[in-house]
Amino acid sequence: METLIDGRVVRCATGGRGMDGDEPAVALVHGAGADRTVWQLQTRWIAHHGFRAAAVDLPGHGGSEGPALSSIEEMGAWLANATESLGLAPAHLVGHSMGTFVVLEAAAQRPEVARSLVLLGTAGAMPVHPALQSAADADDPVAGRLITSWGIGSRAHTGGHASPGMWLIGGNTSLLDRAPRGVLAGDLAACNAYDGAEAAAARVQCPVTLVLGREDKMTPNRAAAPMIEAFGDGRATTVYLDRVGHFLQIESPIPVRKAIAAALARA
Repeated sequence: METLIDGRVVRCATGGRGMDGDEPAVALVHGAGADRTVWQLQTRWIAHHGFRAAAVDLPGHGGSEGPALSSIEEMGAWLANATESLGLAPAHLVGHSMGTFVVLEAAAQRPEVARSLVLLGTAGAMPVHPALQSAADADDPVAGRLITSWGIGSRAHTGGHASPGMWLIGGNTSLLDRAPRGVLAGDLAACNAYDGAEAAAARVQCPVTLVLGREDKMTPNRAAAPMIEAFGDGRATTVYLDRVGHFLQIESPIPVRKAIAAALARA
């Protein structure tokens, strides 16, 4: 689906249904260098189980018109505006990796747009290794290969994609390779520079669920502890998935779907 937000084309995946209606909405936000397709194993289920689904391409990503935004704060403000423009607010906001920072910022800046947050593969900070940033700055394909090899858990390295015939490593690498020039580098720099996660978490007013892979090397489980503490009052529920790395919704789609469903039910 394509629409216009602030005069620019925005593309989103709706799981085979339109976004009209009065069902609660779920907005899903991808990570660095990615696009809406990372949610293809979740959006259809969400859209056919009592919710409206909208997996959005951030500006400059996938089918959305650029330019890409250069900071997490800008992305969060854009998302808050997008949920209203699309008639989704208040929405359940689901993010992966960089997308967790984006939904966190949206909920902190504009509490009225968020029913709940679901954060997949998150941490209180996301520092980027200089070698990875340098490769991305040079638009060197090795950047996508490093992210994929390092980010995927041990089980997924041997196959077992939920869609028969699909190769997770090759698919994820191709996804990052097709990002427009400079987008992955800009996203990584935005993640590295963002130091507002704990402050934003303290301002969030809605229920929160974190879904973390036990084998995540990019956002290790221990790195989420400061964020969990910042939410306070036991408002954050944490779900851990065994033998899963950073790309949880692709590596382990059914347990992730169940975790999202449970989070939506709690909210």
